[in-house]
Amino acid sequence: MSNFDPAPGHQTYDRPTGPGPAVRRQAATRRTALAVCTVADIAAGLLGLWILLFLLDANRANVFVEFVRGTADWLAWWSQDIFTMDTEGLRVLLNYGLPAVMYLVIGHGISARLNRA
Repeated sequence: MSNFDPAPGHQTYDRPTGPGPAVRRQAATRRTALAVCTVADIAAGLLGLWILLFLLDANRANVFVEFVRGTADWLAWWSQDIFTMDTEGLRVLLNYGLPAVMYLVIGHGISARLNRA
């Protein structure tokens, strides 16, 4: 009998060196859910920031204000001119607020669904 053979009547078990595939898959799913939630929050935040800057009559020649406006226009392309009111502030609030709410609802819904899986 060599030094590497188990003693008679004893079994040897291979111990895993890391978490199993189910644990790794669950961790990856949770990271994906967090990423989806974060992207939705950032999108809604930028839309809300543009609404705030517009209602506070921010200087549109400012580079930051122009960046926020361009990003908000890009994020809300599908909802432009859904609401056509005479009151400019209410029009901006509704046309940019709707996509902000939709991004939050859809993003957090997908995130919750991923976390349940």
